[in-house]
Amino acid sequence: MTAPLPLVDLDDADALVAADRDGVLRSAATAGAQVRAVHSALDEGVLARLSGVRPRSVVLVAGGDRAGRGASLVATVASGALGFPVLTAACTPPWVGPLDVVIVAGDDAGDPALASSIDAAVRRRADTVVVAPDEGPVREVAAGRALVLAPRVPALRRHTTAGHLAAFVAVLATLDPRWRGGTESLRALADALDAEALTDGPAGEVFRNPAKTIVARLHGRRGLVTGGSPLALEIARTASDAFVHAGAVVAAAPLSDVVASARVLRGDTGVADSIFYDPEIDGPPPVDPVRVLAVATASDRDVTRRRVELLGDAHVLTVAGDDADAAVAGADELDEAALLVARFDMAAAYLELIGGR
Repeated sequence: MTAPLPLVDLDDADALVAADRDGVLRSAATAGAQVRAVHSALDEGVLARLSGVRPRSVVLVAGGDRAGRGASLVATVASGALGFPVLTAACTPPWVGPLDVVIVAGDDAGDPALASSIDAAVRRRADTVVVAPDEGPVREVAAGRALVLAPRVPALRRHTTAGHLAAFVAVLATLDPRWRGGTESLRALADALDAEALTDGPAGEVFRNPAKTIVARLHGRRGLVTGGSPLALEIARTASDAFVHAGAVVAAAPLSDVVASARVLRGDTGVADSIFYDPEIDGPPPVDPVRVLAVATASDRDVTRRRVELLGDAHVLTVAGDDADAAVAGADELDEAALLVARFDMAAAYLELIGGR
């Protein structure tokens, strides 16, 4: 199969900007601004009431949108790292009470499930934080009853993961200031995300632009994003969601399943090469191999590289790029996750502009 020609040249910055009529690139580049806005809200004392609280548990209530992805990323890293359990749920659990902290997050202020979860949490006298637009039913049910950490930076709903992640981190770091160096870690994350957005910007050439490099590998082909650790797999699933928005056929799966299917994914069935192959009897020949992108953080990078060797053309994606000795100064696993999600959001934006569909 021959990959279709892109509608816009990836190296033509002016053409990319001209094609971006919906502001997709600009929206994808707001991750740093979203995190910085959360930090500004903390400086204003929005969460001051939670200082000194020692909860029995913290419950991250989020649906299947980007808030849910942000909750999964944070919970994967925070579980076991704090003095209290961090749980995720689709709605406020019935066992929640005055000893718990509930964070209800979403992007749709008119979502009745979101409003219902807020109401249930405050009725059960749990300390409740709302991370959603302060309008509509959400405002009505939260007014005077919950702490509101509303988004301040306009962005498409598909690009709000960083804002939700920052809000979850802000609450957890307020409750346990020792975790990740406290809430000040958000300032450094915002700076790193801004730097990532500049590196992934339209002016960067494909071979120097990590987001465009991803697009060059996926455009016109079937793709699969995978990860070997729980955090890497959550990043892969978030990336898959982003590419689906761009109209691309890109799935996500655990690395163990991908490695087990290496022969099929490579297209190495040997059927079409056999002298006995007859398309009328054996069916159409195999399609091009699936392009595999393996996500890895610093802690599992080397193991992931070794495991994907069976896949042949698989590409390992890390924050530091292909340099195994490189590292992001001061970044922990959650910072790496946020940076990779931002990179995938930019890649998906490019894929949409050049004709991902």
